[in-house]
Amino acid sequence: MVARVGTVAFQGIEGVPVDVQVMVGPGKMNMHIVGLPDKAVAESRERVQAALHASGLAMPPKKVTVNLAPADLPKEGSHFDLPIALGLMAALGAIPADALADYVVIGELNLDGTLAAVAGALPAAIGANGLGKGLICPADSGAEAAWAGAEIDIVAPRSLIALANHFRGTQVISRPQPAIRANPANLPDLADIKGQESAKRALEVAAAGGHNLLMVGPPGSGKSMLAARLPSILPPLSAAELLEVSMIHSIAGQLSGGKLSDRRPYRTPHHSATMAALIGGGTRAKPGEASLAHHGVLFLDEFPEFSPQVLDALRQPLESGECVIARANHRVSYPANIQLVAAMNPCRCGMAGEPGHSCARGPRCAADYQARISGPLMDRIDIRIDVPAVSAADLIRPVPAERSADVAGRVAAARERQRERFARAGSPDILTNARCSTSLIEKFAEPDPGGLQLLRDAAEKLKFSARGYHRVLKVARTLADLDGKDIVGRIHLAEAISYRMAGERLAVAVA
Repeated sequence: MVARVGTVAFQGIEGVPVDVQVMVGPGKMNMHIVGLPDKAVAESRERVQAALHASGLAMPPKKVTVNLAPADLPKEGSHFDLPIALGLMAALGAIPADALADYVVIGELNLDGTLAAVAGALPAAIGANGLGKGLICPADSGAEAAWAGAEIDIVAPRSLIALANHFRGTQVISRPQPAIRANPANLPDLADIKGQESAKRALEVAAAGGHNLLMVGPPGSGKSMLAARLPSILPPLSAAELLEVSMIHSIAGQLSGGKLSDRRPYRTPHHSATMAALIGGGTRAKPGEASLAHHGVLFLDEFPEFSPQVLDALRQPLESGECVIARANHRVSYPANIQLVAAMNPCRCGMAGEPGHSCARGPRCAADYQARISGPLMDRIDIRIDVPAVSAADLIRPVPAERSADVAGRVAAARERQRERFARAGSPDILTNARCSTSLIEKFAEPDPGGLQLLRDAAEKLKFSARGYHRVLKVARTLADLDGKDIVGRIHLAEAISYRMAGERLAVAVA
């Protein structure tokens, strides 16, 4: 007799159906698992045998063969424990074989027969729903799986015995409820920053349009403080964005207690991060920091201290919104629609261009330091601003600063204008100006005659690339949205061009 149990193998954030086939036949007592299992799946043999023994079921004195079909698809992870155990129990008659036909099963077994939480419960539940089936998962993963929809039948037992009793009708396992993680009440506020009004303005513009931002300034000028306050002015995730973000974090095993939050991700990897850590990869391809920041912010402090190869690996995700990890035997894609925010000193000693200071190595100090960032990557940064040192007057007698809640209101209004505009244009998947296509931005950001002449002169003088030209239009469109204007005016283009010129002004200052 062959018992069959459905489960999934993860490719990116998608759950690929896998058929677990268990056959008990004549032969020497042993269990064999075939179908390209990795080490964690191969070790399921020992965990399954110990869990069945702890649950009062003895292994049959026969040969047990477990086939994970399709056989040419690599199987990774410990979530195959429970489907293998249930297939064996069905083959032995401990549970009705037909009871499992309508479920996708995932779960890791402890040696005492209890179930441990596994990564990927939410994508597995969404995949099961797509197949028209329910989901069986550990109790600790039930709250996460419940977010896939109220109509999905989810059974989340704590042990093998509880699951067997549920199918026999002697115990009822209630459906888990989706859990929400409370957002922190004390997010850093913009009102804490003294001075730096122009930098705050640039931060608001970047938040409103989802634009990439680079801040250049000496140590202690407040670059990291500004970046840390960006989440406090960003709008919460929409329902669709929440599911996308949570699926990535679920695959990475970073959903604590299965609780979801509508707070946009804010990731701050250290500058020693490898390419696999930032983009994703490894022996078992996992999402990197760029994908974990999907629909949120990726903040890279000490920007030039990252490896140039690692930084250049961000060029494709910034353009396409996804990280593609290609290997000889498989190809995985993770979403990475991120807003890049970076901070750096103007030179290695950090004080280039500051009044009364000269670098010991001269202009070469700044030139060599800034050369670690390639031109193509710099071209993908929409807003570049100088963040000068805070004056003593700002510290001693600071002017009352605007709170994050007030700025967040303007940002939310600007983003709503963008969402409605793109929805009317038949592109509801585009939510911010930064993600707008070139054809659409040329249509929606067509400047008035004065602005057109200014843009033409600036493009010729500053030698804008085609990408740079369109990114200026996107920033100008965001500035007009913040002002509540339908037409992009000369004043909006002038401010957008000034954000593009900051890098050139810095280069001239340190020359």
